[in-house]
Amino acid sequence: MRRLSFIILAVGGLAACSASVTQPIQRSARQEDQLRRALAGKVAQAPVDCLPTYRSADMEVVDDNTILFHDGANRVYVQSPRGGCAPIGSGHYTLVTHLYGSGQLCRGDISQVVDLPVGFTVGSCSMSEFIPYVKPRG
Repeated sequence: MRRLSFIILAVGGLAACSASVTQPIQRSARQEDQLRRALAGKVAQAPVDCLPTYRSADMEVVDDNTILFHDGANRVYVQSPRGGCAPIGSGHYTLVTHLYGSGQLCRGDISQVVDLPVGFTVGSCSMSEFIPYVKPRG
């Protein structure tokens, strides 16, 4: 009996792992175009753990899974929060981030999705690494 329960738990654990396989992000044509325009002429660089500077006015939400941080005309950081950041992509909410210590937004920081007119938190998300896209020199 003990062996049977272990097998059931093991199979259940494997099923949970296979259920968490990352699904491709589904974007609307408008969202795809928005992302394409933001990254046009830029190439991906090695991921970084923190943004060198963070200004909320330079943030652009593409969808629940993609947030862009513009750093001038030549660099854009792409953020894909772990597990997404619903419902930020609807356009009705604001991403609120509290910066501590260094004043940088970093991997692992948790941001809240807030309905500002009423002040309710409607979700949260954890930042992953930031992928810089840079316009090549030349």
